[in-house]
Amino acid sequence: MAFLELRRSLSSSLLLLRGLRAAALARSRPYTTCEGSRPTIVHKRSVDILHDPWFNKGTAFSMTERDRLDLRGLLPPNVFTTQQQIDRFMADLKRFQVSARDGPSDTNALAKWRILNRLHDRNETMYYKVLIDNIEEYAPIVYTPTVGLACQNYSGLYRRPRGMYFSAADRGEMMSMVYNWPADQVDMIVVTDGSRILGLGDLGVQGIGISIGKLDLYVAAAGINPQRVLPVMIDVGTNNEKLLKDPLYLGLQQHRLDGEDYLSVIDEFMEAVFTRWPNVIVQFEDFQSKWAFKLLQRCRDTYRMFNDDVQGTAGVAIAGLLGAVRAQGRPMIDFPKQKIVVAGAGSAGIGVVNAARKTMARMLGNNESAFESAKSQFWVVDAMGLITEERANIDPEALPFARKIKEVGHQGLREGASLVEVVKKVKPDVLLGLSAVGGLFSKEVLEALKDSSSTRPAIFAMSNPTKNAECTPPEAFSIVGDHAIFASGSPFCDVNLGNGKIGHSNQGNNMYLFPGIGLGTLLSGARVISDGMLQAAAECLAAYMKDEEVLNGIIYPSISCIRDITKEVAAAVVREAVAEDLAEGYRDMDARELRSLSKEETLVYVQKNMWNPIYPTLVYKME
Repeated sequence: MAFLELRRSLSSSLLLLRGLRAAALARSRPYTTCEGSRPTIVHKRSVDILHDPWFNKGTAFSMTERDRLDLRGLLPPNVFTTQQQIDRFMADLKRFQVSARDGPSDTNALAKWRILNRLHDRNETMYYKVLIDNIEEYAPIVYTPTVGLACQNYSGLYRRPRGMYFSAADRGEMMSMVYNWPADQVDMIVVTDGSRILGLGDLGVQGIGISIGKLDLYVAAAGINPQRVLPVMIDVGTNNEKLLKDPLYLGLQQHRLDGEDYLSVIDEFMEAVFTRWPNVIVQFEDFQSKWAFKLLQRCRDTYRMFNDDVQGTAGVAIAGLLGAVRAQGRPMIDFPKQKIVVAGAGSAGIGVVNAARKTMARMLGNNESAFESAKSQFWVVDAMGLITEERANIDPEALPFARKIKEVGHQGLREGASLVEVVKKVKPDVLLGLSAVGGLFSKEVLEALKDSSSTRPAIFAMSNPTKNAECTPPEAFSIVGDHAIFASGSPFCDVNLGNGKIGHSNQGNNMYLFPGIGLGTLLSGARVISDGMLQAAAECLAAYMKDEEVLNGIIYPSISCIRDITKEVAAAVVREAVAEDLAEGYRDMDARELRSLSKEETLVYVQKNMWNPIYPTLVYKME
């Protein structure tokens, strides 16, 4: 018995020495996120490895690893390839879909979310392999629209902790709390306070599902290492009375903090995460309009952060608006001539208008006169109608776009004019919906758009989730005509228009941009995310489509190309950061070397730093 123990001890020591030597050699090579090419040191083995989703390979552990990690006998003897594992998972998923007991329609999508979530909980590498290989099918499951349904039911769906929760009850403790997270390095945080989840309103602590879903897309689309992402929920209470009365609700059952009390929680959180992880990027997600702009202005010059609802939505919308100009057979430089009616004056709506105005001004010369001229191309309508300077208690963010009374009087309009009135009088090139009001683009509104001065009027029904879309593609094409351009925030099917014609349903999904913005910022080492970097991302996306595709009404690319799109967008962000002298470098690539890279070399640099779901070779080392 003693001999066997000694033999086993010597064998383990030899394997450890080999592993350490291999790891040392790997560290001497240039960094790559293709983890399959170098060993990974782990400090656990046996069932502890099988219960760790970061390192668990399930049936794919080789016999050598099973011996090295004390796994022999704990797994079925047949060693599967990654593809065999995926085939087995997909077969199981299809069987479940046929016999799903969760019910039809929406609940079938939620059933898929549950199955994928369980895979995520046990094997992250395989989960992201499945997601990347089937991104067009599963992006709507892990993110919008299904994630909205998951958030609404999250207290009942919650099984295993994922991410971190900072609450109003944790004030004074956040600086120590951040060290409870096991990863020494975090590259990307997505944080929400749950106050405006998609178009579903205040879902309180259940909004954590949004942060998790966004980071899934960061990993799948941008190749951010999943061990370096952190979903965060800041629970400052909820004003959702249904949740406050629900005994099974998982969050603080108190009304939301406001004013300085609210800001103190956000400030403490930001200071804590940037103290532990100075190079992290924080994306703010689904904060109510009241705080979205204020927090963006408060934090963006101090921290490496951005707000996807304000800046990401704006960038995707601008890319689509530029695509609409191209679809009319005109150059993108004609964008400042577009007349745009905007339905919705929340954080997303005003964020889009601000960014579009800056884009127009840049094309007109980027001076004060150009900025003022660009403002006149927008008519903003909210729940109370057309916003003019006559509006009482006007939102400060909307004030720059309030129309002058004298000016609208000449057009036959007034303060509070309805959307249909505004469309009739303005005859816009673009009708842009960011209202979160399903069906807002009624038959009357779309009939009015038929008289647009544009040869191809564009309808952007951008509100999420699907039920909040301002109109559907069949409604748009049947009323406005085959020549219309249609885009939405949620996915819709293309429309068969007859005679071999297709009405393309373009999805203006934020995932086209935010993963590239995050990855490009990370790889450039820029300390802030500038307007120029965001503009470069939007223009890159707009230029991604080929002319023949755009002329056919396709203004956004297929989600199936998302890894390539993200690579291009990230490279554009890196180049802009270099041009603005904001780049400080990343890992072994300093700012001077970044400046020397050509466009093609920048793309290669980005590609090399994108994580791929490949099982690493694991080597055990005792702590």
